[in-house]
Amino acid sequence: MDLPKTFDSKSAEERWFQHWIDLGYFKADPARPGKVFSVVIPPPNVTGQLHLGHALNVSLQDIIVRTRRMQGYNTLWLPGTDHAGIATQNAVEKDLAKEGKGRHQLGRDAFVDRVWEWRETYGDRILNQLRRLGASCDWSRERFTLDAGLSQAVTKVFVDLYDKKLIYRAMRLINWCPRCETALSDLEVDHKDVTGSLWYIRYPLADGTGAITIATTRPETMLGDTAVAVNPDDERYKSYVGKMLRLPLTTREIKVIADAAIDREFGTGALKVTPAHDPVDFDLGQRHNLEQISILDNTAHINQNGGAYRGLSREDARKQVVKDLELAGLLEKIEPHKHAVGVCSRCDSVVEPMLSEQWFLSMRAMADRAIEAVRKGDTTFHPKRWENVFFNWLENIHDWCISRQLWWGHRIPAYRCVRCDHLIVAVERPSRCPECDGSDIVQDNDVLDTWFSSGLWPMSTLGWPEYTPDFERYYPTSLLLTGFDIIFFWVARMMMFGLEFTGKVPFKDVYITPLVRDKDGKKMSKTKGNVVDPLDLMNRYGADAVRFTLAQLAAQGRDVILSHDRFAASRAFANKIWNAARFVMMNLEDAPQPLPRVEVAKLGLAERWILSRLDDTIREVSQSIDAYEFNVAAMKLYQFIWHEFCDWYIELSKEPLKAGGERQSGARWILINVFDKMLRLLHPFMPFVSEEIWQVIRPYLDEPNLAQHLPIAKYPEPSPTNPLSDAEELAMNHCIEATEAINSLRSLLGWQPGQRSRASIKRARIEGREELGLWRPYAITLAKLESLDYDPAPNARVVFSQLAWADVGVEAPEGYDFDVAKQKLRKDLAEVEKHATQHAARLDDPKFMSKADPTTVAEAGERLIQLKKEHRMLTEQLQQLGESA
Repeated sequence: MDLPKTFDSKSAEERWFQHWIDLGYFKADPARPGKVFSVVIPPPNVTGQLHLGHALNVSLQDIIVRTRRMQGYNTLWLPGTDHAGIATQNAVEKDLAKEGKGRHQLGRDAFVDRVWEWRETYGDRILNQLRRLGASCDWSRERFTLDAGLSQAVTKVFVDLYDKKLIYRAMRLINWCPRCETALSDLEVDHKDVTGSLWYIRYPLADGTGAITIATTRPETMLGDTAVAVNPDDERYKSYVGKMLRLPLTTREIKVIADAAIDREFGTGALKVTPAHDPVDFDLGQRHNLEQISILDNTAHINQNGGAYRGLSREDARKQVVKDLELAGLLEKIEPHKHAVGVCSRCDSVVEPMLSEQWFLSMRAMADRAIEAVRKGDTTFHPKRWENVFFNWLENIHDWCISRQLWWGHRIPAYRCVRCDHLIVAVERPSRCPECDGSDIVQDNDVLDTWFSSGLWPMSTLGWPEYTPDFERYYPTSLLLTGFDIIFFWVARMMMFGLEFTGKVPFKDVYITPLVRDKDGKKMSKTKGNVVDPLDLMNRYGADAVRFTLAQLAAQGRDVILSHDRFAASRAFANKIWNAARFVMMNLEDAPQPLPRVEVAKLGLAERWILSRLDDTIREVSQSIDAYEFNVAAMKLYQFIWHEFCDWYIELSKEPLKAGGERQSGARWILINVFDKMLRLLHPFMPFVSEEIWQVIRPYLDEPNLAQHLPIAKYPEPSPTNPLSDAEELAMNHCIEATEAINSLRSLLGWQPGQRSRASIKRARIEGREELGLWRPYAITLAKLESLDYDPAPNARVVFSQLAWADVGVEAPEGYDFDVAKQKLRKDLAEVEKHATQHAARLDDPKFMSKADPTTVAEAGERLIQLKKEHRMLTEQLQQLGESA
């Protein structure tokens, strides 16, 4: 079977992935023996579309899952999606708006049916995109957070936590989105810096003896003020404490109170207190038993408590209040003021702190247990520094507002008796009230925060609360691979729920993926226009190239900086492997299938050297994957395949392949067997090109019970003994170093690739001619030499490069002008020195360092490092030509 001239990535991706699915290679079986490796996918939103964060996350998961499957583990990688309450409801409401409808016109049941229809139409989009990337999940186990089984788990957890008095209903100040008309958790609120105003307003004393001036960023909320607070140590206001003020634009009077929490430096040092619309004011109100007056309705319009301003939006109310204060002579001044504003992470509307009755979950005890589990090492974070972020958030955690005023989601299993108002929390809807025997029972309208159900994902997807074979076999899971931005949303909650309900952590390792940035180091965003679509990348470069690039760049603790050059380089890597395979197949035209085994001890030095390097690569790649150092594993593979196998061994194999006999048989066997193990190592990173090639070389492999396809082929293991002696390994290292030095000198001296030069070695701190005899033929082949002499006679036209163990020289070609060459190098060196001095000066300039953005500073530092490297190289080249720089 021949390989075509080029690799058709699109055809291979479609063909092989479906074939693997059809053969059931990714299906897990709890009855299968072997050590378990289980992973649940971080469920993307059902509204989602593949972005580079997903692509990175899934590529890394697939690398380790494919590796473990090939290593013989009983492997489960479970896929699924999250119902994404707010995002999905918003998407469907937008569709309804195009039809001139709203959800209230449809009613709850009809609206929920409409959302299910939307989910059936669009909900699998992102999972299909993950398949395109090659995700080897058990797609037969695909789950959805609103599946019947998962919903059963959610209901049980809510009822159990309520019975334990950990879930309760209370009137609290919460974050409210007036656009989505629902409560939000603190984590669903983004904070943006805005340039607004600071309004200075006079509050007259009720006795007419003066006024206190307050400063506020939200003058409209004064309609709900119930006090003015000052610091008890502030001499300016000590005489005012306890006095009454007339609240401007209203008929109410409010008191001046003293509280040590008041910042004397902000504004005038006097703070208007609106307990129903500010978290700081809410706490003040609790301490001083102040009335809580809410002035906004659910759409952020002024309600009946706002008097004459009733019905105005908060924005219009602000304008009118300021105008009326000015007319009343109570507006002292307005100053520009920068401050942070909370906005809904879903719709970007400004969030209102609102007094609202909601369901809450007490977090302290569960948080402490999760902290203890990580401190004990039951779960380990990679990189470890993320543990401190986890600890910090849990140590300062507040009770979680778990209710949402939505229609799409898990409806809270709480019921009210219309007759006696008795509250019933139960798994099943009660038919009658246990207090009054009334039959008119109404379910709570709220649904649960999406993260409540997501927090159960590692358990509920495996069948819990039933102790199913899947749950018994695959829980706790082995690894959670996710982004740092959902440590609080998701990781912490899974830890708390897992420990609370199973007594076990939900996963043993947590790998936090890096942040993906553009080529300039900037965070990707639609507003910046620098978002890169991974589907476009796969269409252009192939899924293998995208996966390998992401793996190469995924260094623990460092952001991923993407550029098209990196993807193009990975595509070139795939092409390099493809061309190497074509070379191998071209040299097997008359070879038997399978190839007869050879005795390794009788093979040549080059053959045994590549086997030794393969063993080292297997060890290094395996260890790196075990340590979640995906970038190290990818670079080790790249180094071995591109340089050691393709650049070195394939070149060295050409002569024995032509020789015939045992030497040809040995070279053929080495090429096929090294290629086989190399492809098995590569498969988790680049599954499609590896499978396409492996199917062609497979008939030549002599292996009992050989797998039909790479996904279930045995992962390679290093040989128990090194095929090279220490002396032979040193000899090959010297060969490679000498060849590289010779090629560098050939370039410096202007030798053309097809021309053969003369080279020599002197002052060698090696075993002399005996060692050189081992590798001289290899160096002559690899460096395209006419000859390679040992301790030659002096020759002024030979230019030497100093290695640690010898001086390696190349004779200059006829007509080479040393003076002209040195003159050019001096000119290049001067130019490099000039630029290096400029960059060093910038980095030493405090003004530049304080004003430039971090990316610009990093680029300047990297450029200086590059210039210093160029300086060293040019200096060395001048020295080689006989001049001190």
